[in-house]
Amino acid sequence: MIYCLTGKLLEKTPDMAVIDCGGVGYQAAIPSTTAGALPAVGEVCTLYTQMNVSENDIALYGFATKDAQVMFRILTSVSGVGPKAGLAILSVMDPARIALAVSGGDHKAFTAANGVGPKLAQRIVLELKDKVGKNLGVSLDLSTPVASGAPASGMAAAAAALTGLGYTGAEAAAALAGLDASLPTAELIRLALQGIGKRR
Repeated sequence: MIYCLTGKLLEKTPDMAVIDCGGVGYQAAIPSTTAGALPAVGEVCTLYTQMNVSENDIALYGFATKDAQVMFRILTSVSGVGPKAGLAILSVMDPARIALAVSGGDHKAFTAANGVGPKLAQRIVLELKDKVGKNLGVSLDLSTPVASGAPASGMAAAAAALTGLGYTGAEAAAALAGLDASLPTAELIRLALQGIGKRR
């Protein structure tokens, strides 16, 4: 098993990277988010990897962070989610967003990924409900505001978390409207994500 590669970046496209390690070029398939996080060609970088071996092929997948590497393994443990779908999901959602979508039951968020239909999205949420929190080392402290300096109230913190996940201010406000402001921030976020999922 190759855990990670550190070396000079020889080539980079939105879905592939080649790393020179000791004179050997390792090609890895990557999500577009990793492509965006990598430095310019010629610079030294590290890819956290997952190697899949089958009868006819040996494939290497690379990620900019350990969290993305772990999430790829978790996603591909779901029946019907292969490496291609796993990369597609990680191309449109970072690990923290995936974890929140799963915990909030927002299966429709996964349909933004190429090749992931409603049925597969529902299966992902169902099968990962108990896995993501236990296995993913993502820093998801939902009891505090996402950004330092954000307002301390639960509603404001929840709104900041939702906008930090890519939702617009209007979407965040609509999702939080009518919720009990005395609820913990984590509960507000989960209820808001559930509401967003139902409206899509």
